[in-house]
Amino acid sequence: MKTKALLVSSVILLGQAALFNAKLNAATPSLDDKDIKIAEQLRDEALKSSKGYAIVESLTTEVGPRMAGTPGDAAAVAWGEAKLKELGFDKVWKEPVTFPTWKRGVETAEVISPYPQPLVITALGFSIGTAPEGLTAEIKAYPTLQDLKDAPDGDAEGKIVYIQYKMEKARDGSGYGPAVSARGSGASEAAKKGAVGILIRSVGTDTHRMAHTGMMRYQEGVKKVPAAALSAPDADLLDNMLTRGKPISVKMTLGAKDGGEYTSYNVIGQITGSEKPEEYVIIGGHLDSWDLGTGALDDGAGIGITTAAAELISRLPKRPKRSIRVIMWANEEQGLVGARAYAEAHKDELANIITGAESDFGAGRIWRIDSRVKPEALPVAKKIAELMEPLGIKYGNNRAGGGPDLIPLRQMGISVFSLRQDGTDYFDYHHTPDDTFDKIEKEALDQNTAAYVVLTYLAAQMEGDFGTKVE
Repeated sequence: MKTKALLVSSVILLGQAALFNAKLNAATPSLDDKDIKIAEQLRDEALKSSKGYAIVESLTTEVGPRMAGTPGDAAAVAWGEAKLKELGFDKVWKEPVTFPTWKRGVETAEVISPYPQPLVITALGFSIGTAPEGLTAEIKAYPTLQDLKDAPDGDAEGKIVYIQYKMEKARDGSGYGPAVSARGSGASEAAKKGAVGILIRSVGTDTHRMAHTGMMRYQEGVKKVPAAALSAPDADLLDNMLTRGKPISVKMTLGAKDGGEYTSYNVIGQITGSEKPEEYVIIGGHLDSWDLGTGALDDGAGIGITTAAAELISRLPKRPKRSIRVIMWANEEQGLVGARAYAEAHKDELANIITGAESDFGAGRIWRIDSRVKPEALPVAKKIAELMEPLGIKYGNNRAGGGPDLIPLRQMGISVFSLRQDGTDYFDYHHTPDDTFDKIEKEALDQNTAAYVVLTYLAAQMEGDFGTKVE
């Protein structure tokens, strides 16, 4: 009897161990060979579908500029909702996002003396305007924002500050950070030194006579002064004038002003999972753009790439295990407004978000994929990268950012991937009238879609997960 009891106990213990191991193995991140084959087929199909290209053409032609809070914004929301329904997404809905608005108005500038010439400028987002008759003052130049900060109090009293810093080209866009600080906080720093206005060399890498807009912020408690960006050739022109040692007087006129509050929407399309519909993968881009161009590169391309990737997956005979959400975020340009709203609204479901990736760096070819996953999931991330190697993509590191609109969710701890595009020429067009559909190469967009379809499908199918609270 004792032997029999021991035998029964051993069988029970073995059974429990087997069950534990089965659960442990089920939770171990892995990919099925059949799913890998399907991902390869989807990748190859994406290279010849050009669906993303057609989506961007539709957005830029039928809507065009869509600055937050404008009629173009409302038209874009209607377009996004209709497009996702037309493409057969299982569920399409909107989530409201409310924010203050800004209007551009007239923007002109000219050198008054000693060498009278017109200048090409554009107001920076949320700048105040000048008086209707304009603002005329002498230029006070500083090589960098830091030089302005280091200047003595009163150094620019009664002057228009001009920051000369020139952004450097880089495939990964790394020249943007050092340049954009002048756009963001230059106006308040100039006001602290007594300035009555500020001009910055455009945050861009082109030589076209087009100025680059973008957001700026006023520091609370500091006098507000009008802020604008100069085109690169006009910045060069001012530099040349300054070498002659004579005072340069400039007149600038801005009609910019604040508007009222406005409610826009994050537009969301879902391919609903067949086994774990409550769990989902996020991909997407931001639906808004600045008002100067048609927002083809920033971020119509991202909308086209990610929507096309999800639509391609939806054509499979069976839905993937998990849901796929394409999010067309509202008002990224003025401070990740839609992204913050989504993160706040969905903060209780972080554990259900398997991973996320946003396309928001133009339409250049992807050359590297980075992950941000728990250590046990790294082999899956690297296998996904391996399937992208025929596209010319290599694995980078486990420090992905995921894209601007995923910052709030990433900070809450979700896993993200960064599919890094070649941005060598991106800042030639960024936030200018030149951001138009003709800048997009169909084959490059197809390559992007192929990469996103591999990541999205395998993330939706994998065993286990990539982790939450990923550091």
